[in-house]
Amino acid sequence: MKKPLLLAVLAGATLSASAQQTLTPELLWKLGRLGELQVSPDRKTVAFTVTRYDLGANRGNTDIYTVPVAGGTVKQLTSTPYSENTLNWRPDGRLTFLADEGQGPQLYAMNADGAGRQKLSEFTDESLSNLKYAGSGKFILYTQDVKVRQGLPDLYPDLPKADAKLYDDLFYRHWTQWEDDKASHVFFQPVGDDGRPTGYGKDVLAGEAFDAPVRPLAGSEQLAFSPDGYWLAYTSRKLSGRAEAASTNADIYLYSVRDGKTQNLSQGLEGYDIEPVFSPDGGRVAWLSMATPGFEADRNAIVVHDLKTGRHEDITKGSELSAANVRWAADGKTIYFAAVVEGTEQLFAVPSKGGKIKQLTKGLQNYNSFELAGPDVAICNRTTMQSPAEVVRVSLRNGQETPLTQLNQDVLGQVKTGKVENRRVTTTDGKQMQVYVIYPPDFDPAKKYPTLLYCQGGPQSPITQAFSYRWNFALMAAQGYIVVAPNRRGLPGFGREWNDQISGDWGGQPIRDYLSAIDKVSEEPYVDKDRRGCVGASYGGFSVYYLAGHHQARFKTFIAHAGLYDLTSWYPTTEEMFFANYEFKGAPWDKTAPKSYQEFSPANFVGQWDTPILVIHGGKDFRVPEGQGMEAFGAAQLRGIPSRFLYFPNEGHWIQKPQNSVLWNRVFFDWLGRTLKPGGPAAK
Repeated sequence: MKKPLLLAVLAGATLSASAQQTLTPELLWKLGRLGELQVSPDRKTVAFTVTRYDLGANRGNTDIYTVPVAGGTVKQLTSTPYSENTLNWRPDGRLTFLADEGQGPQLYAMNADGAGRQKLSEFTDESLSNLKYAGSGKFILYTQDVKVRQGLPDLYPDLPKADAKLYDDLFYRHWTQWEDDKASHVFFQPVGDDGRPTGYGKDVLAGEAFDAPVRPLAGSEQLAFSPDGYWLAYTSRKLSGRAEAASTNADIYLYSVRDGKTQNLSQGLEGYDIEPVFSPDGGRVAWLSMATPGFEADRNAIVVHDLKTGRHEDITKGSELSAANVRWAADGKTIYFAAVVEGTEQLFAVPSKGGKIKQLTKGLQNYNSFELAGPDVAICNRTTMQSPAEVVRVSLRNGQETPLTQLNQDVLGQVKTGKVENRRVTTTDGKQMQVYVIYPPDFDPAKKYPTLLYCQGGPQSPITQAFSYRWNFALMAAQGYIVVAPNRRGLPGFGREWNDQISGDWGGQPIRDYLSAIDKVSEEPYVDKDRRGCVGASYGGFSVYYLAGHHQARFKTFIAHAGLYDLTSWYPTTEEMFFANYEFKGAPWDKTAPKSYQEFSPANFVGQWDTPILVIHGGKDFRVPEGQGMEAFGAAQLRGIPSRFLYFPNEGHWIQKPQNSVLWNRVFFDWLGRTLKPGGPAAK
């Protein structure tokens, strides 16, 4: 696709990269990271946020920018020591946001040019977040934490310094958060003519001990106002304890501002139902819906509910696509959405009453999220594996893309990257598998290169043209490695059969797919077969542990982050039991134990380990608890295998703090240097 000249350059990075030639971990933290996108009511201006990090201070700060939809000058509207976020355009054209200047999050407004900054609220709860305006401008909604149950200080008030947690049921922790005495509730509040919240916020879930949105990873995308503001929809999983741990049954609830009544719109749909969006006339609600109970990676259908008839239907029925980011056209006749297809994320359209789905965009990029800016225009967050997120305008008629920002040109302008190759490899069962191969800058096919097999997590998270700040392929390639990244069995974007084949077969065809990919690419003369490594996280970490006992001398080193090592000990210590039950088809103590625990548990094959391994784990990883990494490292040490253990006590399943991330990368590449690079020190 031919690209026009960039229309704007966004200044702001603190260090010029004029002398920088190689991508480094430190450089990743100098990049401005695109956040929210909001299009003004007149469809002429895009407001967006950019977060920039101070590595020394180990923190980030978020500011607000605008750019014309038609293209032009990018303008920075805020530049304060406080982060501004949670953008909303009011009907009068003013832009609102939340900021915490030391008194907890408060609501502010300013003109579209950044002038006239005005504080509008006196909220007292520091947990306030996810604020949204009704289209009419008469109401706001937001979320706050509410005390819903007794905690230890209530039960034992004479022991105020006791440091403990006490539970009687499952789901006592989730991802990185321990269950406490509070739940996230939705509130709505009227707004006066001056834009200030009036009266008080009313708790939509008063008396209920459930979270909305579903914590801890969900946000404002699970909340919606009707255009007139008299109805609001929210997502909640109204279960607790063992029942919540074993179920994906989140529902869409409709609350009437007029009479305070709530109804369950998705009653009878037993999987995840999330992200409600009202039609422009307020008469219908669309949302994403998974049909299979307990299966967190099922296809996301688009369900449309008619509020008059009380009926709903899957308007994408029969499609292989799994939808995301649903948006209504202004006339209500069309619904636009994004979906992963063959290692990319593209835009699609479908009639709102059902019908033929049309793919609107193509190309080797991701449109990760988007907002509509007219009948035929989308404003998108765009990435590739080698370029971080930018704001682009996309024609919904012909897919033509026009860049609107260039956020990191001053940092990345002189950085060299290698090519990305989109291959197909034949698998052991005769299927064609997409494999991305990422090459070092200045790649010379006459030379031999150390090569990494990358094992993706999820286990159903696709390898696309996303730009990752955790497992960055361009960064690995910049250190001199060829990276082989297969979209193996279980990864979305290649049809339902391909997606679903991993469940119950973790150590079967998906592992054979990995070996097919590395074996095929290793036929190239520039791959050094004596310097191949295998790396991955989560299911990818499991794959590393499993392959360590089955690789038949292919690899000279392994790196496993947050991997499952012993499936039998992992099962009762993880939190979302629906995931464990679906993926392994039962518990290890079932009368007829599923084959996963014997045939696929890496711990059962540790006697065959013979290769250096780096183990990485976070102490707040409740999805794959820290004991899994400790068991793997302990086994390697006791067997005399060269090994290291990198442990982050205050990180979860992902390493997110700036300095921890840089440390992670330094240890990662140091280990590869010890074990793969010629002349490097021996692994110790």
